[in-house]
Amino acid sequence: MTQPIPGTPSLLRAINDRAALMVLLERGPLTRPELGALTGLSKPTASQLLARLQDAGLVVLDGIREGLPGRTAELYRINAAAAHVAALDVTPARIEVALADITGTVVAEHRLTTPGRAAGDVVERVREALAGACRETQDHCPVDPAALRRVVIGIGGAIDPGSGRLGYAAHIPGWHIPDLVGTLRDGLGVPVDVENDVNLVAQAEQVRGAAHGHHDYVLLWADEGIGSALVLGGRLHRGATGGAGEVGYMPTMGAPTAREVGKRADHGFQALAGGPAVLRIIRAHGLRGATPAGAVQAAVRAAENGGRLAGPAGEALREIASRLALGLAAITSVVDPEIVVLSGGTLLAGGETLRALVEHELHQLTIPRPPLRLSTVEGNPVLAGALDLALDVTRDEVFSSTVTTS
Repeated sequence: MTQPIPGTPSLLRAINDRAALMVLLERGPLTRPELGALTGLSKPTASQLLARLQDAGLVVLDGIREGLPGRTAELYRINAAAAHVAALDVTPARIEVALADITGTVVAEHRLTTPGRAAGDVVERVREALAGACRETQDHCPVDPAALRRVVIGIGGAIDPGSGRLGYAAHIPGWHIPDLVGTLRDGLGVPVDVENDVNLVAQAEQVRGAAHGHHDYVLLWADEGIGSALVLGGRLHRGATGGAGEVGYMPTMGAPTAREVGKRADHGFQALAGGPAVLRIIRAHGLRGATPAGAVQAAVRAAENGGRLAGPAGEALREIASRLALGLAAITSVVDPEIVVLSGGTLLAGGETLRALVEHELHQLTIPRPPLRLSTVEGNPVLAGALDLALDVTRDEVFSSTVTTS
């Protein structure tokens, strides 16, 4: 029989410290009495706790609150400078970076263009992107790349836990090296995580978007590429080799297979409904667009006539919706999710019009009939998800730093 862990003074202090820090993070700045009331701590205990957190550099004074009965009350808040994290979104053409302090406030953003940079040191590329972001931090909050607590990189691929190599990412040259995560960690001198970009979008939707409060959902991403993420029982499902959700490679009726055209050519769901296919459909109906998102947005404008989808533009949108639903049906039939979240340039450009068409087509194909919802995450959802992941781990580490052995 497992014996219960005794509640030692140091353990109890650590529990109280963490609870207070989370309250300050979510509700601060707060006075000492407010913090005590929200945590259930007595005034003496709250005073001792705040002194301890100030000594640890985790809490700072934030002025005073006047105009209330009694003595003027001091306000306390989380020390934003206690830790900084970085998020990167990597594509073949660029690396986007966001730096945030421990409160989640983004203090700098940077974009490093990388066209044609197949050769070269990946570590140097990431270091250059981080250095560019750090140079752009405000004067009162400078950040040194070496001082970052964690870096999370989103990329269109997946790390195979067995080999440590990046898979499903032939379109991003230069990143296919042995032990990619370890190489980046050692080269940068900070902890590094590499995560599939669509998985990070799903993370952002769960924390702050359309999937908030749901434990079983599918995220479908459609832009130049097609991807998906599966969250089952509240946990991201990655699969044995990290490839769960790589549905662009999924054999789909009406599309060529890898056996027919080769693994490096477009095949499966990607060939049926990826960006190039969307542009072909739009152009076949006499419409124009430089990108899949731009073409779909123009088609929606052209098709909406008196509240009805009319003409060639309406026909093009119905065909795109039917193709997206065909691939999505294979996923939802197996997973039976609570909801499906739609994201990516093509789907967001189609807005409510395309969402309703895809939902209608999907419900004609499958017995499970989950509602389809558009993403509600603002800005770059890959960076948002990467920051959420980095902050979760960093806060757990930093907020546990007051533990003592006494």
